[in-house]
Amino acid sequence: MFGLFGKNKPVKIRSCGENKKYGVAAKDLNELLKKACKLLQLPSSGAHLCLYADGTQVTEEFFQTLPDNTDLVLLCRGQTWSGVVCDIGQLLSTDRHADGLVEAAKGLLSDERSHKRRKILTDLLLNLEDTSELESREEDEGWFEGIDARFKTKSAYMKFNCESRIRGYMKEVDAAAKTVEKAKVRAEVLKTSKRLAEMLKTARHNGCYFDRTEKEGDRLCTRAGWFTCQGSFEQEVCPSLHSINPYGSRESRIVFSTWNLDHRIEKKRTIIPALLEALQSHKSCDVNLLYFYRLLFTRENLKLVHIVCHKKGAHHLLCDAAEILNTGKGQPKVKSKKRHLV
Repeated sequence: MFGLFGKNKPVKIRSCGENKKYGVAAKDLNELLKKACKLLQLPSSGAHLCLYADGTQVTEEFFQTLPDNTDLVLLCRGQTWSGVVCDIGQLLSTDRHADGLVEAAKGLLSDERSHKRRKILTDLLLNLEDTSELESREEDEGWFEGIDARFKTKSAYMKFNCESRIRGYMKEVDAAAKTVEKAKVRAEVLKTSKRLAEMLKTARHNGCYFDRTEKEGDRLCTRAGWFTCQGSFEQEVCPSLHSINPYGSRESRIVFSTWNLDHRIEKKRTIIPALLEALQSHKSCDVNLLYFYRLLFTRENLKLVHIVCHKKGAHHLLCDAAEILNTGKGQPKVKSKKRHLV
């Protein structure tokens, strides 16, 4: 239609391997090819155009149907283009720490109209611009925005973050103790709660799980700070392979707060009720507190999961009846200077 009335159609042109785009207007494909080759200083012999989005070759008839400002790629003889994936492939093949790579991704994003491709590029930029190699507040002040000044390193804050979550589990045990009506039973529950709190304090509230400076067997992340979703309670691995590095940026740190330490055997529905039931007819010294400690506070029963992998419905997993009470060996002693209950 544009050609019939002699009106120029505006499009965006780039060459293969270049991110900068140029606005060009032409009434037909032949004119567009001439202008594009001259603008990008490429030979006209064998030159052809295709859609940036998916690599579809542009013919004269197809050109007349294109929406205004469609993204096109000018190709020389022998060159091919399979769509936006080509740009992503070129980005990923470049040094991820190069300033040019970040600028290239920003250039692609600047006037990208596809919401889906904007999402892909935004996520890519988030990882490209990460500062996970920096640790102190002085080095990366932006990461610490909104965090109390007493935290001087990322690892110290992440450790505190994990401790806070696990302290919350202990508060739930304490709250359950207050609901027991019989004074004698409540006294045993309070003894149990106090004992569990001592065990947890000895292990420094297992803050090591989020601290990348801890030993490999104690932390849940890599030395660089990458965490991987462990999948929902009934899965061996996360099928979506979710991963995140909260050490990389303030945004990633905030997003990581939505990840959960999920109890496979459920805390409220199963573990705490089983503990209270055992104390209805047994003394605290008869209950296997180490077993309940492991279920409530350790990786034996905790899985780190992305929010979409966190299933809040009933897990239908029960405590091991054979583990609830001691078998005559007595309770393990708590040693104040060792961290062996993680």
